[in-house]
Formats: sequence, C-alpha cells, structure tokens
Amino acid sequence: MLHLIKYNLLVKLRNFNMTFWPLVFPLILGTFFFFAFGNLNDADFETVQVAMVQETSPNPLFSFYIDQVKKSNSDLLNIQEMDESAALTALKNKEISGIYYNEMTPSLTVNAHVIPESILQSVLESYNNNLHTIQNILKKHPSGILEGLSQMADTRDLVQELSLGGKTIDGNSQFFYALIAMACLYGCFIGFGSANLTALAARRCVTPTHKLKLILSEQITSFLLGYTDVIILLIYLRIILKLDFQGQIGKMLIISLFGSLIGVSVGLFVGSLGKLSEGIKVAVILAISMVCSFLAGLMNSNMKDLVEKHAPIINRINPAALISDAFYCINVYNDTARYYRNLVTLAVMSAAFVMASFLLIRRNRYDSI
Repeated sequence: MLHLIKYNLLVKLRNFNMTFWPLVFPLILGTFFFFAFGNLNDADFETVQVAMVQETSPNPLFSFYIDQVKKSNSDLLNIQEMDESAALTALKNKEISGIYYNEMTPSLTVNAHVIPESILQSVLESYNNNLHTIQNILKKHPSGILEGLSQMADTRDLVQELSLGGKTIDGNSQFFYALIAMACLYGCFIGFGSANLTALAARRCVTPTHKLKLILSEQITSFLLGYTDVIILLIYLRIILKLDFQGQIGKMLIISLFGSLIGVSVGLFVGSLGKLSEGIKVAVILAISMVCSFLAGLMNSNMKDLVEKHAPIINRINPAALISDAFYCINVYNDTARYYRNLVTLAVMSAAFVMASFLLIRRNRYDSI
C-alpha cells in the first residue's frame, strides 16, 4: 500500500491540473476577494438615522422607551422628529433608514432589510416584548410594576459588539467560507485521474492488485494532497491576509478534512465513468464544483439563503453548502448539533462515492494495453 501511495503521489505532483486548480487558483481568488471587500467591516459602526412621526395620539410609553434607548446607547440611534411627508421624502432619498410612527400601537416603515433596518426592527420588537411583560405584571402581580418599568428602562443589552470569533456575523465572511468549500471541492481534480483515462489506468485494470486496494491508495494519496492544499489556503487567509475569522482552528481543520474527502471522492467517481471522454469528465467536474460553490454563496451573498427558503433539500446535499455551513456553526451560530450533522453527511457522501467508484472500476475491461 505504501509504495502505491508513493508512486501515486509522484504522478499527481507532475500533473498541472492537480497543482494549479486545487491550490494556486483558490489562493489567487482569495487575494482578489480580500482586496475587493476583505476589510469592509473594519469601519466603525455608524449611527442609525431614523425619523419619528408624532401621530395625533402619541404613545407616552413608547416615547419613554425610545428616550431610554438613546440614553443607554447614545451612538445607536439618531432620531429626528418630522411630519409624515418629510419623513417619507427622507426615506426615499435614503437620508434615513426608517420611520417610527408614535401612536398607541407604534409601527415602523423601512424600504430595505439590511443591518440598520434590522436594528430599528429589533428596537420596536424589544418595546413590544417589554409592553407585553408589563401588561402581564399588571394583571397578575401589580405590586411588581415598578420593577418591570425599571427593567424596561434598562436597554444596555439591546446591542452588543463582538468579534467574529465571539459569534457575531461578518457580512463578508461567507465569501471566504464558500471559497474554502470551493478549494475542498477542487480536490476532485486530484482524485479525477485515478480510474481509467490513460494507458497507466489500463495496466492497473489487469494488475493482480485488488481493485479496492487500488481505490483506497488513490483515495489516500488524493486526500493528502487535497487536504494539504486546503491547509495552505487556511494559513494564507488567517496569517498572511489576517482575516477576522479566528474560530476554533481544530474544528476548522476537521471541517477541511471532511471537505477534502468529499472533493477527491467526487473526482474519483467521475473519473470512474468509463464511457465518457477525458474532456467531458473535466467539464463535469468543473460544473459540479462551480455550481455547488455558487449555490453556497461564492458569487452571491444571498444565494444560500434563497436556496434555503425555496429548496432547502439542496443545502442538505450540496457539499459546498455543508462545508460553509459547518464553518458558520463554529464561528457564528455555535450550533454543535448542526456542525456534527454536516460532518456526518459529508462522511456518508464520501463513502458512497468511493464505493460507487470501486463498483465501476472493477467492471472496466480493456481490449488491449
């Protein structure tokens, strides 16, 4: 087995496609990503601009709550009182992010759904939750109303600033997670030439060595190369480019391990499809890796969410989505169950591709060598 791994390694290292695409291309793309938007989130937090429209019967409790928000988080909101016409004009011109209507049932109007608007919505939801709590106190424990109002006035925990490693969301980190997933899938170029494309493959077909042993040696060699390429990419992103996703490095390496396994397994399987030409197989591999990466959010930050909304089953079987989601689980969500579910899915898929490759290769026959 060791001598098979050794010679497989030498063969693969001499192949341009097995060095450039899995290693060099992700490094180049990661550099472009970094210069394009890698430091966009380094800017200071900007105060959210919002208008307050006082209706004919304003809600004094909502006014009190907004005042407390401004006192506790002075840089959070900049509230300007306007009439409705002026407020709508300012909203249309994007001078403000939203409009609060101060009435007996306060409401909010926005024209987008990004971070400032989400903050305004969170403030309104917090008010509604506190109001519901106070109403319950009045019904069940009137003596505790002062304590309830005191808690309502305490809005210090409404917004908390954390680093990405502290489980908050960097809007651009998903591009780099999808990039790592793409690098894992590009391991398919390493596993691809293992089956029956060349005269060497024909000789392997008639060798007395058991086909499963051949498959496993190819898998191990391809995995070692692919995993090394992904580790180099991680080192480059974290140490050279100094990107701010300082998650648990041990778990990141485990995710990369399973990601590399699925990448080379897919390549091995496609390479085992004997009736297709080499050019078609390369096209199939490139299409699989790029389509999976696209659906995982490599080119469009909203794509993964759109897929989750309209066809969630795709995110459950898309290797790139599983890999990027696993990174989110350790760096953003802190969802251990979801993390292990993603890893198990990747492991099962890898095993299925390897066994399918074995069944295909053992049936291959050559007229001559």
